[in-house]
Amino acid sequence: MLYQLYETQRALMAPFSEFASASAKLYDHPLSPFSHSPMAQRLSAGFDLLHRLSKDYEKPPFNITAASVGGVTIAVQEQVALEKPFCRLLRFKRFTDNPSALETMKSQPTVLVVAPLSGHHATLLRDTVKSLLHDHKVYITDWTDARMVPLEAGPFKLDDYVEYVQEFIRHCGPDIHVISVCQPTVPVLAAVSLMASRGEKTPLTMTMMGGPIDARKSPTSVNNLATNKSYSWFESNVIFRVPQNFPGAGRAVYPGFLQHTGFVAMNPDRHLSSHYDYFLDLIRGADVSADSHRQFYDEYNAVLDLPAEYYLDTIKIVFQDFALVNGTWHVHGELVKPQDIKTTALLTIEGELDDISGAGQTRAAHGLCSGVPRSRAFHYDAEGAGHYGIFSGRRWRDKVYPQVRDFIARFDDAAAASPRLAAAPLAVAAATKAAVKASTRTVAKRQRPARGQSAR
Repeated sequence: MLYQLYETQRALMAPFSEFASASAKLYDHPLSPFSHSPMAQRLSAGFDLLHRLSKDYEKPPFNITAASVGGVTIAVQEQVALEKPFCRLLRFKRFTDNPSALETMKSQPTVLVVAPLSGHHATLLRDTVKSLLHDHKVYITDWTDARMVPLEAGPFKLDDYVEYVQEFIRHCGPDIHVISVCQPTVPVLAAVSLMASRGEKTPLTMTMMGGPIDARKSPTSVNNLATNKSYSWFESNVIFRVPQNFPGAGRAVYPGFLQHTGFVAMNPDRHLSSHYDYFLDLIRGADVSADSHRQFYDEYNAVLDLPAEYYLDTIKIVFQDFALVNGTWHVHGELVKPQDIKTTALLTIEGELDDISGAGQTRAAHGLCSGVPRSRAFHYDAEGAGHYGIFSGRRWRDKVYPQVRDFIARFDDAAAASPRLAAAPLAVAAATKAAVKASTRTVAKRQRPARGQSAR
């Protein structure tokens, strides 16, 4: 019933939102007589803010049309490599006829970015993809809004998520590097573990960033909510049926608007201040700051519905039973055994100021992947970075991405044929103190051994 009430309210607000948008332009356009009236700028700014607070936010496009490879700007085309009911595997195909760029691209590693299915669209990782395209062939999982998936497609559980990841890995080829951001660190680790247990070839590397591998460590408000409420509470209070005006009518989901409310409730003062600053920027004519605000909230306010089965599985398996770290998780009858992973190199990344995945939660993957040699296991702490800072923004581009790039290059098969890459030092944390001392010229100050002393 709540979902239907929300849709009714959204439909009623739509005309007022459009009226506010038109009024903002009426008081701002230089040819309008109203723009010369007293308080015109303030009225325009007020109507514009009202429009943005009441409008409906659709999924934004990736809008990645070009990338620089070896100093050459080349065209990028977004392609659907594989389509499943609940997800599309996208490839950002790079095109050029420049000989030097073509030669560089031939030896570049292939990367699969597994985006989170936790409220926001995969476009939240736009900055991640843009950076990776300079040095890699890039695929990304683009999860489908559950309200757009007809009931005939059946349910989607956490086990199905794991199977999707395995299928995408096989599709991308044997020499693949997997990067998981936040929520998918758990199912990605499960997928690779199962492949290793079956004797399949596993990815060359796994990079896990800010995820709840062991949610018991440094619990955050997100973890506390999941542990303080019972499974039945979530089932009764946050699961609703999709209304009739969507293709997935009747499907049980955790609605996006509820998730968005939770996101905002985590930092209400910060969002209030941001909107007030936007209002002031409009009055002052600070177009750059105002555009930055619009770009951020166009992404932040665009949310999707999660399949109820998947969401409830995640609550129980990851945040209540801690099945992965306790060694009790079975995926379609197969026990998940991370210790079976032998050949895949592992890099874990945490943000110093992450308030979603606490300190040590991602790093815990090293203890589970006991079969990975110490020489192939690394950890990096991103100093001054919050949750979003480890995969987007200046800290991602300047600090985190160089670590990821060099880690992948070190363990890529093609890197062995390149003297430049083979000789390049690995700019990630070494596994021992001796290795750290040997690479002090290239290793960042905040790097720590993958195993041993605490990162904090």
